Amino acid sequence: MTEQQGDPRHLETLDRDLARFSKLETATALIARPMVGLSVSFVFVVLAGIAAMLFFGQTNNTLIVVLAACLGAYMALNIGANDVANNMGPAVGANALSMGGAIAIAVIFESAGALIAGGDVVSTIAKGIIAPESMGTASVFIWAMMAALLSAALWVNLATWIGAPVSTTHSVVGGVMGAGIAAAGFAAVNWTTMGKIAASWVISPVLGGVVAALFLALIKSRIIYREDKIAAARTWVPVLVGIMAGAFASYLALKGLKKIIKIDLPMSLMIGAAVGVLVWIIMIPLIRKQSEGLENRNKSLKVLFGIPLVVSAALLSFAHGANDVANAVGPLAAIVQASLSGDFTHAVSIPYWVMVIGAFGISFGLFLFGPKLIRMVGGQITKLNPMRAYCVALSAAITVIVASWLGLPVSSTHIAVGAVFGVGFFREWDAARRVRKARLAMPNRAEFAPEERRRRKLVRRSHFMTIIAAWIITVPAAAVLSAAIFFLLNLTMG
Repeated sequence: MTEQQGDPRHLETLDRDLARFSKLETATALIARPMVGLSVSFVFVVLAGIAAMLFFGQTNNTLIVVLAACLGAYMALNIGANDVANNMGPAVGANALSMGGAIAIAVIFESAGALIAGGDVVSTIAKGIIAPESMGTASVFIWAMMAALLSAALWVNLATWIGAPVSTTHSVVGGVMGAGIAAAGFAAVNWTTMGKIAASWVISPVLGGVVAALFLALIKSRIIYREDKIAAARTWVPVLVGIMAGAFASYLALKGLKKIIKIDLPMSLMIGAAVGVLVWIIMIPLIRKQSEGLENRNKSLKVLFGIPLVVSAALLSFAHGANDVANAVGPLAAIVQASLSGDFTHAVSIPYWVMVIGAFGISFGLFLFGPKLIRMVGGQITKLNPMRAYCVALSAAITVIVASWLGLPVSSTHIAVGAVFGVGFFREWDAARRVRKARLAMPNRAEFAPEERRRRKLVRRSHFMTIIAAWIITVPAAAVLSAAIFFLLNLTMG
């Protein structure tokens, strides 16, 4: 070794240079990461267009079908980036699943739901929002559906960027309504259906929040606040898991398996009851064995809810893939049918290749862009643990069953996020109630300062206001954007 190489100053210079290179590599990786996501997304959209060209290369309207397939792929990517977070966020926020595990489960079960039990038939224009015959010609209808698909995708893209979980179904509804009004006037809109959808903005999150809060109240009163928590858990956890199994069995029988077999509501409830009782009986010895040796404290209870929470997240993903994907790619299927046959007034079947685009698009969108919304839903609205997250998942399944029974068009996004809010607000109310109780027992105890009371709020008000605002303006924003795109397309192509 030469004298210069052994000089400590030389080593210090080397360390500084290595540190600079390390910082440069970190900065490059941070800049490159979004570019990788955008590049993969662009390749997927192009491949969807190429696949459509291979399928329909000999038809007169190949260009229209290819463009529609690209827009459908773009929409599917946005569903994966935004909608799926509602199913996986609570489990990740409760540390029952890692981010990688959540993405893997969601990709498998969302795709399985879309491909195995995806919507068999949807009405020509998203659930009867617009009278198809009012469009006049197939070309007007096609441009209206193009505008609806693009506007919905752009709106969900924007909502994901600002960190707001919104309903992709409502985005499509707004897009279809806006394009329909632009093409055929306000009289073309089925305002009764739109009124029900508007009502669901309030009903979905409130119902989800109330159901989640009631289950959390049950867990607190029957397990957490008991002197022997483990003994209470041995009694009540099998009951709660049985309720979850029954709710999901009814949900999947009613909504997720309609492509395989048609089941009405009474039959689905009977199936759910049978499955619930069976699972309850099976879980009694399993929970007793799992709880052996656990300490009598709240931390031990989290272990008993971990696996049921993961299973519920997987089932929610399957049900979401079976239902919401069809709603989102419905306009694409309508465009394909109208382009090939000229028929746009009858119900449209979802072609299998369209469902494949939806399934793969959701997977890519979730993997590339989903973690942001998963973290927001799972940990930034309110703090979740396995018990609270379990209440959210249970609420999502039960609320959809109740809404189906009442005939209300609800949003799974609104229900799940509403349930997260419900859990957080219930904890705030419960904490305030216990403070009041303690103050009655100790009248001389000093009250919290206003700043401290605000700090002790368990629901982040900034996220609450952002999400509520995004929900309220989803349909109008998508409608205005869709109308503008329709006029542009009509001007360019007409």
